[in-house]
Amino acid sequence: MIAELAPVLEALLLAADKPLSVERLCQIFDEHDGVDNKRIRKTLRHLQEIFSGRGFQLVEVASGFRFQVHQDYAFWVARLWQEKPQKYSRALLETLSIIAYQQPITRGEIEAIRGVGVSSSIIHTMLDRCWIKGVGHKEMPGRPELFATTKEFLDHFNLKQLSDLPPLDDLPLRNDVAVAPAKLK
Repeated sequence: MIAELAPVLEALLLAADKPLSVERLCQIFDEHDGVDNKRIRKTLRHLQEIFSGRGFQLVEVASGFRFQVHQDYAFWVARLWQEKPQKYSRALLETLSIIAYQQPITRGEIEAIRGVGVSSSIIHTMLDRCWIKGVGHKEMPGRPELFATTKEFLDHFNLKQLSDLPPLDDLPLRNDVAVAPAKLK
């Protein structure tokens, strides 16, 4: 049963250009195939075991399942490409961290935490990468936009859900920037 479905799921995940959810995988089969969410989940767990300890792995992120190179081998795999990976400024990473831990949050609240203004280019970069999105407006004068992270953020940073973020106490923070665990009011 699993043996028949495993190579099909493997092929689908290898061919996909983005993570596939169990629901999306289930939609590919029709009722005559005898494939349901439970069988797909069981087979995916089986595939995760098979690929454990290999150069690549089957991981579940926020948007679904995907095959990816194991993090231990990323250094060598990166050598396949001539271009250097994108480097992000400390300001962008601090801003993104504040949004991740304090969401939903306004630009003014981010600036209050960082103690400096947030460049429009930083916000645009995160919006362009689909790491953050506007999720509404705060009920206060000027109705500033509220920002929160997206599934793409979780996928990019290999997280299944926000609770997978490391606890703030475990993070090495600069002395002049602290992300308070309590929400700003």
